[in-house]
Amino acid sequence: MTAPGELIIEPKSGKPADACVFILHGLGADGHDFEPLVPALGLPGSANVRFIMPHAPRLPVTINGGMVMPAWYDILAMDLGRRVDENQLKVSAERVQGLIQEQIDQGIDSQRIIVAGFSQGGAVAYHAALSFPQPLGGLLAMSSYFATVDSISLAEANKQIPIEVQHGSFDPIVPESLGKSGADRLSSLGYAVNYRQYPMAHSLCPQQVSDIGRWLLQRLSA
Repeated sequence: MTAPGELIIEPKSGKPADACVFILHGLGADGHDFEPLVPALGLPGSANVRFIMPHAPRLPVTINGGMVMPAWYDILAMDLGRRVDENQLKVSAERVQGLIQEQIDQGIDSQRIIVAGFSQGGAVAYHAALSFPQPLGGLLAMSSYFATVDSISLAEANKQIPIEVQHGSFDPIVPESLGKSGADRLSSLGYAVNYRQYPMAHSLCPQQVSDIGRWLLQRLSA
């Protein structure tokens, strides 16, 4: 496992950031995968938001014949529950939490920090945000699943975190039923979860990008 870095996009206003959005990419990608999303969100020029897109380490992935590729954790089997290496997932989540803490130490209010993730990155985002000991501004899971739902130690500080879950109804990689079950489980635990379905596969669509932009503005304007 190498020590990866992250892509950092500073506010286009040129002013110091007063909010931060983390976006965690999916299997086989890197932080640059979501770089085009930032201008597409339509955030106003006055939004002093720093975007941080960490790169996953390179790991052998069992379901891909042991091929080494960017991965937050190993996927052991593509069964209904998606068997994963939870220890590796938690190490990745701890790394993200360390990056979050760095932003707090630099003066960003924890409640103006949002954690988002796509697919594998979403599973890490779930764990990192919901076990973080300080209140965060929001959690966004895109085309993902809650892999550690049965083992996570949920932090009391984030019992009120706004959660947005988005999934494609034609997703052949992560079935929508898997994404919906994680959202339903959190709802049953008393979390405020908003679920959105889109007529797409394992990707993002224009309507979703618009919804993400509005959601971020709502979270960061509160």
